[in-house]
Amino acid sequence: MSSNSIPADTATLAATPVHHAHLDLFAVVCLVGCCALWGLNQVTIKLVLPEVPAMLQLAIRSGVAFALVLLWMRHRGIRWSPRDGTLGPGLLSGTLFAIEFACIFIGLQHTTAARSVVFINTSPFIVAIVLALLLPSARLRPLQVVGLVLAFGSVALAFADRTSGGDLLGDLLVLGAGLMWGLTTVVIRLSALRTAPSELTLAYQLGMATLLSVVATLVTGQTQALANVAQWSALAWGSLFYQAGIVTFASYLLWFWLLTRYPTTQVQAFVFLSPVFGTLFAGVVLGEPVTALLLVGLAGVGIGLSLLNRRG
Repeated sequence: MSSNSIPADTATLAATPVHHAHLDLFAVVCLVGCCALWGLNQVTIKLVLPEVPAMLQLAIRSGVAFALVLLWMRHRGIRWSPRDGTLGPGLLSGTLFAIEFACIFIGLQHTTAARSVVFINTSPFIVAIVLALLLPSARLRPLQVVGLVLAFGSVALAFADRTSGGDLLGDLLVLGAGLMWGLTTVVIRLSALRTAPSELTLAYQLGMATLLSVVATLVTGQTQALANVAQWSALAWGSLFYQAGIVTFASYLLWFWLLTRYPTTQVQAFVFLSPVFGTLFAGVVLGEPVTALLLVGLAGVGIGLSLLNRRG
């Protein structure tokens, strides 16, 4: 996916939002595509960890994508002003975003990609719970509560399955990443970022991720890997390009655009496809074990999401 796949009137629509009550065919196709890209993303990260350390990967992908977003904003004529009411929530969402991906990159050193894509996609349930606590209009119906219980029970089942690889630290880190993702979505929906250009939201997040990951790279001494940059394989360079240009730049712009145009819960429901794609890619590309319990947990999360997003 390239930047050309983003609607040409993204900036205009972001400045004057037009919300849709339900998902249309265009939104569904875009969401499925994003989820496929994200499912593969975990695999590409883990593939090159032996060559490019976790925090260095995060710093490179965030920095390159941040530069691309700034160029795109300049091309679209989108202004970035600290007086537009987005500075506070922008820095907060950016910090949560940076912590989320730090948890993912470090967690993938200790758990499998197949398990990680299941655990990180608990984020829609975090969104539903927090919004229900903060907004009377977002209170959960009994059937939605059943969906939440089923989903979290399924995650617990997958968590307890040690035959599919991984360890406690890695699993907990990826679950923490899912929590951060959910909280990031809540911040966007309940702040001035809701009506801000999607590019601006992404710029805040990538800017903070670049800053914090560079600091983490320096503190952990992972910059030493740059001494071997000339020996990095084509796979390493391809992974970094995929992470920065295709996933972090193009697909996230599209995701935020959809998030500000369509109902949050309906958009979030599609993230269930991400662990489906991710589990498939992890099994095929990495040869990771995909056990029956992991598949049962994956199915339970999907059913829970379906119940959570049923219309009254």
